[in-house]
Amino acid sequence: MTSVSVIDELKKSQIFELLEQGKRVDGRALDEPREIKIEINAIPKANGSARVYLGDTEVICGVKIQPDRPFPDTGDRGLFICTAELLPLSHPTVETGPPQPYVIELARVVDRGIRESHMIDVSQLVIEKDKSVIGVFADNVVVDFDGNLFDACSYAATAALLTSKTPKWDWVDDKPTLVEGEETALPISTIPVSVTMGKIGNHIIVDPNGDEWASMDARITITSDSDGNICALQKGGIDGFTQDEINQCGEISVRVGSKIREIIKEAQKGSQ
Repeated sequence: MTSVSVIDELKKSQIFELLEQGKRVDGRALDEPREIKIEINAIPKANGSARVYLGDTEVICGVKIQPDRPFPDTGDRGLFICTAELLPLSHPTVETGPPQPYVIELARVVDRGIRESHMIDVSQLVIEKDKSVIGVFADNVVVDFDGNLFDACSYAATAALLTSKTPKWDWVDDKPTLVEGEETALPISTIPVSVTMGKIGNHIIVDPNGDEWASMDARITITSDSDGNICALQKGGIDGFTQDEINQCGEISVRVGSKIREIIKEAQKGSQ
């Protein structure tokens, strides 16, 4: 066993012992997320952008909005696609090259939470039915990883979308033509908030930091909309959750999510 693995085991043992006493390594309550800071317009030339600090985890999201071809079976709806990328400087374990499976999962979980909440009314993003629609692309870049990228990326994407401005295009001469000087906010119907919880032993903790993330037996990410309806769920890790634990996580996600939603709203107001 290497010295690194010994240190990891010691950290995990300490984290577990503290949880047995109802405590966490950074002093938070079990259902308490880390401090969240949101900066709007982090990328001036993007259609919308946000930088999010979730504790020491830092993510920047930029939104690009442009005409695109609709999918063959959804010619009456615009597109929404979310991506994620980890910079090599974000964590010692991150390597250059093709996206690793956990990065692909990260993008899909964030995308699904926003998509399934119907945050953006994509039916209003049509330039010419079956020919041209508006595509909205939210690209997350992880600058610093200290646990729980799911929520950090989700908050960054949500805040960026809330403050995005979409140009206007008319259908002229069988192609989309930009209308100069006209732009509007995206058609937003709700504010989705994801809450990721980790399971260590029999303990459920909200927003695991880096050490807790490395010590988890299982995790679950639950996204709720502004009405408190759960719209997406993703489980990961080698262990499982009992039905009672899933119910508990659902209740926590809605309760904690409502507080985080107010933080996102405040950031949105501050940008106006």
